[in-house]
Amino acid sequence: MKVRDWMTPEVASVRRNDHLAIADDLMRLGRIRHTAVLDDHSDELVGVVSQRDLFRGALAGALGYGQHAQQKVMSMLFIKDIMSTDPVTTTPDTPLAEAARVMLERKIGCLPVVENGNLVGILTESDFLRFAIEYAGDD
Repeated sequence: MKVRDWMTPEVASVRRNDHLAIADDLMRLGRIRHTAVLDDHSDELVGVVSQRDLFRGALAGALGYGQHAQQKVMSMLFIKDIMSTDPVTTTPDTPLAEAARVMLERKIGCLPVVENGNLVGILTESDFLRFAIEYAGDD
């Protein structure tokens, strides 16, 4: 099996100079934990934002500020300030087991899938859960 068989082809993405609030809204409303970050002037993948990155970026919440103050902080910070740069990527033709090994060894929750320089999908831990459910059967 290949990455293309299990990846999610519709990738939620943001731009590096978007405010953190946009990523927060996108991830909360879409119920996703990772989003690709694209360059402002091209569709080049320049990073990944995870829920963990957002939690770090919203440190105001940990300091006891209320919801309104947290939203204000999120609207003042930019995605480029908290994103993970130089993301580890994979290709659609990579064997699924190899992609899983990379994710485990690197302790990452997703792999953006790139083909010919274009972002064509994302492989996440949730995709592996779908795989397990489909192949576990009724054991």
